[in-house]
Amino acid sequence: MTNPIKIKVGIIGGAGYTGGELIRLLLNHPFAEIVFVHSNSNAGNKISHVHKDLLGDTDLIFSNTVLQEIDVLFLCVGHGDAKKFLANNFIKPAIKIIDLSQDFRLDSNSQFQERQFTYGLVELNKEQIKNSQNIANPGCFATAIQLGLLPLITKQLIENDVHTSGITGSTGAGQSLTQSSHFSWRNNNLSSYKVLTHQHLNEIYQTIGHFQKASAPKVNFVPYRGNFTRGILINSYFKTNLSKVAAKEIFETYYSQDSFTHLSETEIDLKLVVNTNKCLIHIEKVEDNLVITSAIDNLLKGASGQAVQNMNLMFGIEETTGLKLKPSAF
Repeated sequence: MTNPIKIKVGIIGGAGYTGGELIRLLLNHPFAEIVFVHSNSNAGNKISHVHKDLLGDTDLIFSNTVLQEIDVLFLCVGHGDAKKFLANNFIKPAIKIIDLSQDFRLDSNSQFQERQFTYGLVELNKEQIKNSQNIANPGCFATAIQLGLLPLITKQLIENDVHTSGITGSTGAGQSLTQSSHFSWRNNNLSSYKVLTHQHLNEIYQTIGHFQKASAPKVNFVPYRGNFTRGILINSYFKTNLSKVAAKEIFETYYSQDSFTHLSETEIDLKLVVNTNKCLIHIEKVEDNLVITSAIDNLLKGASGQAVQNMNLMFGIEETTGLKLKPSAF
């Protein structure tokens, strides 16, 4: 593969967690050039004044204008705000868009104006992503849960209800301060929220429905707020006659061509994936329950890392480019 010219990038909403993580990745991407980073609240400020770890890495200043001389535009805005932004701002049709909100993830809202958005779960839609102009980046919980179930979903092998619990770090709640993200509340604490009603279930049911609409299993999902900064750990289990050996073979075959999703022979923990674009999966069989553990970094594989992976595929670049990151590990 010949080295491409620089991909010119614009970012809307660069002051938040996902925006900051995206900036860090793209500053170190060999084929990307950040043209502008838009932020209404920080226009005129140096990016390194908000993302202080970037001092010495960039002299870029937040802008409040949208430039059209770019190849791809990332929307790192809140849910509902991506649709509002596109309704209020002209973006040249030739500019590719990667949206990190939930505005265009479902088939029912994937068409907006003249743009058709592809659901950007790489391990599901890689070939379609390569030929897409617009991507709806999946949700963090939706990514972690689906990657733990996808090989069996695509073979219609989940016949009983799935019971899933997942814990996420405080960065999953965004940068705006709330009671449940405040240090005094979060530290030495744990709570569940949106029990059985989390919005990412819609994405999961959509994927299941594409393969087994008539007999779709119910996914009973209980999310937890963790007293740590980043990462998602998921445990899913369901009753099945499938053996552990057979399940492992199915997973290994399904993910054999994927760069970031790997099956682990041993139990996994968050530090193995934090600061990486990986998803690690571990499988156990307990009596008649298949137990699947999956782990990702919510800001990388669950957000900005997956967005860059999608960008690489859209521009014909090796998908791991700029994403060979080191885990904290200990």
